[in-house]
Amino acid sequence: QAQLVESGGGLVQAGGSLRLSCAASGRTFSMYNMGWFRQAPGKEREFVAAIKWNGGSTYYADSVKGRFTISRDNAKNTMYLQMTSLNPEDTAAYYCALDGSRFRTPVGTTAARYDYWGQGTQVTVSS
Repeated sequence: QAQLVESGGGLVQAGGSLRLSCAASGRTFSMYNMGWFRQAPGKEREFVAAIKWNGGSTYYADSVKGRFTISRDNAKNTMYLQMTSLNPEDTAAYYCALDGSRFRTPVGTTAARYDYWGQGTQVTVSS
């Protein structure tokens, strides 16, 4: 089992920045690909970003490319999502996820590839 806890969400004005964190426990964090997803009210959960188990590769949805940066610190069992130039369309609950297969290739960009999920943290961007 793996436990994931997100933090760092909040209310921010358009153009602002936030950094989300995802603290993991219960698994050897450094062996697993990780991802961020988001879900707005009335919408499907969508992929935001993903990172390879060793941090060597990152992947982004087109809608956030150039504005968001995913990273991880395997020594701290923590993943991050730095979000800049936020706009109201970024308003959603953000979830971190862990792929339960060790060292899997390629890194998944769909929710079905992830086995463990956090409870979510709300990000609200006001115009």
